[in-house]
Amino acid sequence: MNEPQPIEQNGQRVLTTEQLAELYGTTVGVVQMNFKRNSNKFIEGKHFFKLEGEQLRAFKNEPTNCGFVGKNASALYLWTRRGAARHSKMLGTDQAWDMFDSLEENYFNPKTRLPQTPEEKLALTMEVATRTVKRIEKLDGRVTDLEEKALLAPGEYNYISKQVNRAVVNYLDVHHCKLNAKQRSLFYRDINHGLNDYIGIKTRTQLRKKDFDKADDFIQNWTPSTATLMKAREISLLEDQQQEAI
Repeated sequence: MNEPQPIEQNGQRVLTTEQLAELYGTTVGVVQMNFKRNSNKFIEGKHFFKLEGEQLRAFKNEPTNCGFVGKNASALYLWTRRGAARHSKMLGTDQAWDMFDSLEENYFNPKTRLPQTPEEKLALTMEVATRTVKRIEKLDGRVTDLEEKALLAPGEYNYISKQVNRAVVNYLDVHHCKLNAKQRSLFYRDINHGLNDYIGIKTRTQLRKKDFDKADDFIQNWTPSTATLMKAREISLLEDQQQEAI
């Protein structure tokens, strides 16, 4: 069989009325008459597609569809595999039956053609290589994402905790601050609150690997807020007043 020029509509192979008539050894008029007499047995979208208006114009504008539509045609019927099967039954000829079997095997279910020329083989090799690279990149991205979302290892968490403590102690030493436990707690609360707010977490235990460098950088550049400094000073003033009252 000389396979008809392929046409696709809505993601499936179809045939025009002219193609169907030629393949089944009949005329366009007979195909149209069978359809008209048995229209109740055909369902649009299942057995055929009817293209009109904008759909028809879009179909005609496709370069691969050149010659399938008459110049003055107002509508075009495209028959699906089920529609072609139904027409072969209505005609009932050996040619129609045999031709539909051939169409079903070769046209409606085309076999994958293996590359033949060196150029086709090279193109296929490059396509496979490109798909492989994309899959690897996607997999690498997922692995990196999982690693970054993992919580800090115990060693990393201990390092951050030590850096927090060191930052507070260094600040108090540099500024010669002699504070009691209540005042010191204000500074630890300040650095921890600022760190959590900057990273976007509620507690330090939620720190993730992707946050490690940001957290370390914040701690290295931390200075207590004005509110914390004022509260610490107020505690000192209150204690001085209480001492004087004794």
